[in-house]
Amino acid sequence: MGFLDNSGDIILDAVLTDYGRKVLSRGDGTFRIVKFSLGDEEIDYSLYDSSNTNGSAYYDLEILQTPILEAFTDNAISMKSKLVTYDDLSLLYLPIIKLNENKNSTARHSSGSFIVAVDRITEDDNSLDNTQVGIGYTNGNLVNGVLFGASLSNGGMIRLDQGLDTTALSYATRIPEDMYESGYTIQIDNRFGSIANPQGGAISYDYVDDDDIAFYTITNINNTMFMPNTNTTDAASNNGGGSAQVIQGPRGSILEFKIRASLDLNTSNYLFTELGSTSRLDNRGNTSTEVYHIDSIVRVTGITTGYTVDIPVRFVKYKS
Repeated sequence: MGFLDNSGDIILDAVLTDYGRKVLSRGDGTFRIVKFSLGDEEIDYSLYDSSNTNGSAYYDLEILQTPILEAFTDNAISMKSKLVTYDDLSLLYLPIIKLNENKNSTARHSSGSFIVAVDRITEDDNSLDNTQVGIGYTNGNLVNGVLFGASLSNGGMIRLDQGLDTTALSYATRIPEDMYESGYTIQIDNRFGSIANPQGGAISYDYVDDDDIAFYTITNINNTMFMPNTNTTDAASNNGGGSAQVIQGPRGSILEFKIRASLDLNTSNYLFTELGSTSRLDNRGNTSTEVYHIDSIVRVTGITTGYTVDIPVRFVKYKS
């Protein structure tokens, strides 16, 4: 990866992603470019200088001459910030996507990540034996932030809310239609897990790229994962506070999902020993359990706005 000199001419540097090259190499006529995105990862807009004595033509000159990244083919790390276009020039606020942790079932674990227990012993051993090493319960109560990645029954889930997070606009009004998030893409390392709906049902991915990242597109309003946020009566709270809402202004859509642990993590310790480490977590026996763990990221991106949220996820397994 390098920078391209943008001090003179305008540069267009376009490449296919690794996945795009794979599709093109089939040579069966199915390759089509139907969409593209624009981004501004390199740009520092604070360089805009409206006081430049040379006149308005020089206000944004330093921005226009900023060296830009050359195009690279790894779609997992490119285009993290996508540009969008709105016709209304009077806009003061743009929509965001925000983790909703206001319910016990959607709160993060105290460690700072969402914990995915990859087998049933790690989830809740009490139903299987009397060793009391399961980390999904403590004092008979479900532990916040623990997702049951093997059974997908009980345990937590991940919820994201979309909308205008400002008190300057009333939450009793609807978000403008062109700001409503009409769908989401979810990226997850396919070696570690897959995406499931809140009831534990499997969701089909679109494809898995050369980095083993699986891409899911969620646009069907009826699939129980993706729904409009119709609440226009409850004020938002960012620390629980009795409200399930986190968007302070007009609300858009909601995305909810669980994570199913991969068969490799469920039945083998190989990836844990190769890529992970060990740590300890509180268990239902009021002591602590030594577990293998692998840290990863699940990325959610809004299809309409391009807004991206990276969610920390830790896959754990009881170390017998």
